[in-house]
Amino acid sequence: MNTPLHVPASPAVDTLFLGYPEAARLVARRGVVACLRGMVEAIESAFLRWPEFDKSARTAAHSPDGVIELMPVSDARHYAFKYVNGHPVNTRQGLPTVMAFGALADVRTGAPVFLSELTLTTALRTAATSVLAARRLARPDSRTMALVGNGAQSEFQALAFAALAGIRELRLYDVDAEATRKLVGNLRPWTERLGVVVKACASTRAAVEGADIVTTVTADKAYAKILTAGMVESGMHINAVGGDCPGKTELDAAILSAARVFVEYEPQTRIEGEIQQMPADFPVTELWRVLNGSAPGRQSPREVTVFDSVGFALEDYAALRYMRDLAHEAGMAVALPLVPQLADPKDLYGLLAAAEANERQARPATGPAAVPAERGDATALPAGMAFAAR
Repeated sequence: MNTPLHVPASPAVDTLFLGYPEAARLVARRGVVACLRGMVEAIESAFLRWPEFDKSARTAAHSPDGVIELMPVSDARHYAFKYVNGHPVNTRQGLPTVMAFGALADVRTGAPVFLSELTLTTALRTAATSVLAARRLARPDSRTMALVGNGAQSEFQALAFAALAGIRELRLYDVDAEATRKLVGNLRPWTERLGVVVKACASTRAAVEGADIVTTVTADKAYAKILTAGMVESGMHINAVGGDCPGKTELDAAILSAARVFVEYEPQTRIEGEIQQMPADFPVTELWRVLNGSAPGRQSPREVTVFDSVGFALEDYAALRYMRDLAHEAGMAVALPLVPQLADPKDLYGLLAAAEANERQARPATGPAAVPAERGDATALPAGMAFAAR
């Protein structure tokens, strides 16, 4: 009896994979608030190491209905990237507006060590980053937040601010009343537990009036003015999340002119953020400088501050590592055979030769055509016919 041939064992590249079902289970097991808190800490730690990272603005491919982006960043140990889209029209087809995945690789070898869903994780890290910024930019006595845009990101923003930033009243508005009802229902167990009052409002103006913090997280790819200058009151902090690509804004430019504006990575935000409306020399402060104390955050109770948040790859680096560690701890990541194991790292073709041999063993040959040949594949032709295929 013939023994099937196999590719000889060699040092393996261990790529762990975390799918969305496992990611959801991890968050449920740890607790969504605990995960948000952990991500705030992880993202702050990464921002405090800002000079150690090789950074660049993300690469974007735009279409009439949306955008697809690649977001890379690395330090001396790990390279991280995220693939993410933004297609507001997707909900009409039953698809999410945002879909994402990403990876961590070992910088020393380039080997991918972790591949993960990032759709759920992106919502968590975006909310965590919003809270991290608000702790330095909002008034310490902030208790009321308007949340304009009640789609897929809204629960995460609401929970993060209620559980981690002391918000005790949420004022909600969306042009889609069903989205607001969905949000109210999903928040109910948490708002009762945390003692948070939730109000569904009839307009943006009604939601914003008297709010300490205003979070805008709308999806339309348009130069919009969700928030106008007449709605802004002294002492407000505006957490502008929805404007995140060229041609997509939420704030009236007059708001920016009258406020102090903070960003994640200035070269990227100049292209994608609210400040795409402003002159190239419009002054902004990068968040990492506030976190490390080299630049001031809020300077007075009456000051209006804006966090022009577009999402930066460093946040995904921190979130990927956080989720990887949770998956390791819980034993919920699975090994993915992503990179070939080779007996000789210079002999990639040997992988095919071994596979062909295994195929022949599995299906006894009845003639030259037992293993189907691709057109132009001389190796699978009968002897004497090889040159005819050239």
